[in-house]
Amino acid sequence: MTLSNNDKRKMRSAARLYSVQALFQMEASGQTVEHILVEFENHRFGAIYEGDEMIEGDSKHFRKTVDDAVNYQAEIDQMTDRALVAKWPIARIDPTLRALFRAAGAELTHSTTPPKVVIVEFMDVCTAFFPDGKESKFVNAVLDHMAREARPEAF
Repeated sequence: MTLSNNDKRKMRSAARLYSVQALFQMEASGQTVEHILVEFENHRFGAIYEGDEMIEGDSKHFRKTVDDAVNYQAEIDQMTDRALVAKWPIARIDPTLRALFRAAGAELTHSTTPPKVVIVEFMDVCTAFFPDGKESKFVNAVLDHMAREARPEAF
């Protein structure tokens, strides 16, 4: 079966959401990256929760995002810190947002995805975790700052 471009896009979007969940879970549980990757691919992609089927994620995109977020975490966290106000270093922010910034930072610094696409996609992820929208402006501003630092030529 050949996937349409729209199906591929949805799978990459799902992979971004799963990458944030995986990074959060790694930090909260202390589990290894490989353990988390296998758990997500085997038990979360396409899982059914309360009657709703989760979309299959793009496994390659998911693995690359999580691996890059882990392997380049110090670099990404420093870039995030520069985007945050001085009183709020990355260690003080919500762990879900920290995971989101790490996943987005991995994609901004180690992929060819256009920065504006990365920002829009991770804004959607933010909305999934924070539906009341208070965090959206904050996340948008931080991601915009990170994107301009990571790839100034794109702006």
